[in-house]
Amino acid sequence: MNLFSQIHQILFHGKGGYDYDTIYNMPIWLRKFTFNEIKKFYEEEKSTQENQTSPNTTNLVGPDGKVNTPEFTRVSKQYKGKSGYK
Repeated sequence: MNLFSQIHQILFHGKGGYDYDTIYNMPIWLRKFTFNEIKKFYEEEKSTQENQTSPNTTNLVGPDGKVNTPEFTRVSKQYKGKSGYK
């Protein structure tokens, strides 16, 4: 099961760069190396995205996908009555 899980992860996260036969027939040491390099890449990407979020930044959409109404109201006050439509 571990072998097929590893093959799946390489195929999925390799974004089309590999096919099943290539990964299945790859030497074990090379498959483990490839898997670990892809894993390391995505972990670094995740940490970079987390570090780019400023502590002073507020999200208008919560993690549940709903609009944070009080925050939206506070931020949009500066635009109240400034419509370009007449």
